[in-house]
Amino acid sequence: MSTCTTASSSLAEPVAATAATARTWLLLEQPGPWGPKALTGSHLDPRVGRALERAAAGTGVRVGLIRRPGPHADRRRDVPRRTAYVAHTVPGRSWVREAVLEDPEALLGLDFAALGRGDHRGFGMPYEGDPLALVCTNGRRDRCCALNGRPLAAELAASRLGQVWEVTHLGGHRFSPTMLVLPYGYAYGRVDLPLARRVLEAAREGRVVLEGCRGRSAWERPGQAAELAVRRLTGEDGAGALSVDGTRVRHVDGRVWDVGVTAVAAEPLRPESCGAALGAPLRMEISGIQPALLTNSVV
Repeated sequence: MSTCTTASSSLAEPVAATAATARTWLLLEQPGPWGPKALTGSHLDPRVGRALERAAAGTGVRVGLIRRPGPHADRRRDVPRRTAYVAHTVPGRSWVREAVLEDPEALLGLDFAALGRGDHRGFGMPYEGDPLALVCTNGRRDRCCALNGRPLAAELAASRLGQVWEVTHLGGHRFSPTMLVLPYGYAYGRVDLPLARRVLEAAREGRVVLEGCRGRSAWERPGQAAELAVRRLTGEDGAGALSVDGTRVRHVDGRVWDVGVTAVAAEPLRPESCGAALGAPLRMEISGIQPALLTNSVV
């Protein structure tokens, strides 16, 4: 059976610099089935879903629904209590906050602009558990996410390597199974169980695994490409070691690199999602990496 994932794999399409962009993630537990646009196509009150979409627009906050791995029979609509996470992913200021809500409408009282800047305004409590592993499984958005993502989520949950959730959408269906790891915000594609184990074990130690890494969601795609290129060049795997401004990458030790990044249309045409027309998704190509000479830089 030909799918968007088989087409992407056969073309050896790179996964680097394809992560969804979000400085901050707001994740709300919503059991049961999800539609293609889950915030307004699930058992969550669609009025609340639309309001969350409007509140997050342009703030750097991305909203998603999560649920525990397992059967998702359409049996009940009322959920008395549900978990919510807010996670900021900018290095040096990464955090995760957790709350248990009786009414998801309470999220509409959050200051979304502040959340996007990294100010949680006292939401919930600090989350101090294992890394959060979020696996995209929304088959109503793309069948590959269900076919490939749900088995991975179930295996990860059984392995007890982290706090595992299914999530509605991480982008890049053709790279499924896809996974986001918080608090650092690194996304991964074409994930199998051994890779997921390595990623989560590294995240516990504050490290990044480059294999399958799509990039850090805090950066736009050129910045994701620049950071990953510097990591490959230097071997740096500390999650908090590098920051990005455009395509300039700074190390906490003072070193700085200017990275040349060019957006190139992929050839040949391929489906970006199952059932979609053939397209030419942009990929980020590295044209060069140069150490930057700054007045106050550390050599």
